[in-house]
Amino acid sequence: MKKHCPWLLFLLFACSQPVKPGFTDLSWIDLTHAFDSTTLYWPNNLKNFEIHTDAEGTTAQGYYYASYSICTPEHGGTHLDAPIHFAEGKLTSDLIPLSSLTGEAVVVDVSQKALADRDYRILPQDIEDWEKTNGRIPDHTIVLFRTGYGKFYPDREKYFGTAQKGPEAIPELHFPAIHPEAAQWLVDQRKVKAVGLDTPSLDYGQSTDFKTHQILMGANLPGFENLANLDQLPVKGIYIVALPMKIKGGSGGPLRIIAGW
Repeated sequence: MKKHCPWLLFLLFACSQPVKPGFTDLSWIDLTHAFDSTTLYWPNNLKNFEIHTDAEGTTAQGYYYASYSICTPEHGGTHLDAPIHFAEGKLTSDLIPLSSLTGEAVVVDVSQKALADRDYRILPQDIEDWEKTNGRIPDHTIVLFRTGYGKFYPDREKYFGTAQKGPEAIPELHFPAIHPEAAQWLVDQRKVKAVGLDTPSLDYGQSTDFKTHQILMGANLPGFENLANLDQLPVKGIYIVALPMKIKGGSGGPLRIIAGW
């Protein structure tokens, strides 16, 4: 009897398996702002993004070689808020399950209200109004909010509401975000797996208690802040991959987040 090569049998088996419909031909959009000298951080951050050249150029052996060192706070630019950021004992950056960082997503557009009011806070009614047109948000969905403020990045004054830096700038912050009532509604009524938006924070600029953070992080949900290009996405039928730097014990970190549909 003729013997069959094991790897050949495996290859024939693999090729016969059906490919998930539509997965191989998705359109992808990068929702990440690049990290460079213009990256925006909370006004009282002591450091900004730094990149230093360790090596760059042609070596003595005749080949090109480049290597750089970087330094950055966890929270700035497009980044992840890990649950422990505002909830003691909850998940750190390295322990967030991949299932919470990937999956189906929707984009709730509140830009008309937010651009008319820098202190606007997204309410449960905004989400319910979206559902009247687009259908109920399934449980365990990633919900992204488009406020329209992504178009201002990295203009500090237009994005934060003030060009000032340092602790004295904190009372001058004016940008929209999520009302605590909406955060609680998303946790209780839709059991979302993550929440993100195109502003500096899940809480609006004038917040002093960061209650929205407390609610979402307390439910062990990660948050995505300073997202880019939400205006290029459809409102639903989106698949998100959001992979932060895996910092052991971290409260957050730089995030590369992409959307496909």
